[in-house]
Amino acid sequence: MKKISEVETELRGYTTIDELNRSPWRDDPRKGVAKSLERHRKRLENEALMRKKYEHMSRYEHNLKAKAEYIAGVDEAGRGPIAGEVVAAAVVLPEGFMLPGLDDSKKLSLKKRRAFREIIMAEADYGIGTASVDEIDRLNIYQASRLAMERAVDKLATAPDHLLVDAMTIDMGIEETSIIKGDANSVSIAAASVLAKTERDLYMEHHETVYPGYGFAAHKGYGTTEHLAALDSFGPCEIHRHTFEPVKSIRSK
Repeated sequence: MKKISEVETELRGYTTIDELNRSPWRDDPRKGVAKSLERHRKRLENEALMRKKYEHMSRYEHNLKAKAEYIAGVDEAGRGPIAGEVVAAAVVLPEGFMLPGLDDSKKLSLKKRRAFREIIMAEADYGIGTASVDEIDRLNIYQASRLAMERAVDKLATAPDHLLVDAMTIDMGIEETSIIKGDANSVSIAAASVLAKTERDLYMEHHETVYPGYGFAAHKGYGTTEHLAALDSFGPCEIHRHTFEPVKSIRSK
């Protein structure tokens, strides 16, 4: 009879509930085996739910396949902060791409976002675009976000036939579909949200080294209590958005 650790290793290799139900260990009387079976049943049920959700989030892409060969999901990160660039990403996922668990980047853990970032950048066609703080102050955050999105699309290796955009329109002369809460309803937009979020986080971590004391690596430019206290102590720096409150009021003083 196999040791419980050996049974565990075997169960870890199962990929479906059906495999688990046919397992020769389902009638094993040992408590350790029973616990292992239950643990892997929960794992497989969770994986099945994630695959089902991924398939549901692929419905826009599937419906467009008949008329569009290259579909790009587009999203941005950084509209709300009072400091730092707005960063956008455009992603064209390859045929047959499957990444269960992919979701709106805000719903993912830091570890998961970074892992998904590596997979998406390795397997998909993607572009990253930014709009500077000066452009945000000059154009307004909405128009700067559109500009960052345009730049992201322009950096794709292959020109897309259709854009799926999170709650915005870009008007680049490419057919597009604006999807409310697109990062939770389209796998392409979700992939773009992961790249935009992780890329902007890297920008803010770099800004921390250039402008120490503000805590940019921690709050990423959002108006947290710690950030506002630092802003009150040191005043705005070069990457603060001068048209955003309370930066605007502090500058006027």
